[in-house]
Amino acid sequence: MSGERVPPKARETSTAVTPLATAIPRWLIPALRAAIVLALPPFLLLTSVRLVMSELFLKLEYSRPGFPADRYGFTQADRLRYAPYAVRYLLNNEPITYLAELEIDGEPMFTTKELRHMDDVQRVTRSAFRVHLVVSAMLAASVLALAWRPATRRALRQGLFEGGSLTVLLMLAAVVVVLANWDFFFTGFHRLFFEGDSWLFSTRSTLIRLFPERFWFDAAIAIGGLTLIGSGAAILASRIGRPGNS
Repeated sequence: MSGERVPPKARETSTAVTPLATAIPRWLIPALRAAIVLALPPFLLLTSVRLVMSELFLKLEYSRPGFPADRYGFTQADRLRYAPYAVRYLLNNEPITYLAELEIDGEPMFTTKELRHMDDVQRVTRSAFRVHLVVSAMLAASVLALAWRPATRRALRQGLFEGGSLTVLLMLAAVVVVLANWDFFFTGFHRLFFEGDSWLFSTRSTLIRLFPERFWFDAAIAIGGLTLIGSGAAILASRIGRPGNS
């Protein structure tokens, strides 16, 4: 009948059913996707940096065939004994006295200039890890928000693919610069983060003897490689749930 009234319960049910996509405002979906694209490169890079800043990497590097010997007498065992102090100082936010109190044959392990530089390195490391924390939180929040509902997962896949692809392009460009002109890259990096010649030392200094330039070249390549692996994983993850993939 044309005059038939809809029962109140039926009206409530019909108004309660809404498309899943409306659970997130339309304008927020591309913003979350862009957040993933922008957060992924620094997240992957800084995660790789953290992985390389480890005693495991020291062991792998010092035992690598062809790693330059110390012309002033440090053996591989000496390097494996002394180098971890620098890593622990940076990762554990130790006071500079942690390094200043170290000695070799009754003499301070590090000069005053080396200690000042290590203090600068620790400040840069803290800042980098703070950035890592922020981009990790931004990335996690964006991924969870878009993954929560099927209607927004396409935007998530797009963000992962675009962010992974952007990271690949940036890393390939960096690797080309490193391989083509290492001195330019190495000097430019230090001038960006450190003042004047505070990062330049004699070949007799403990820092250079523990961490010769070859160490930093290999570390840069390792960081680039790990970042590329992470970006590849993000691109592969973007294919999960895509129509046609089962």
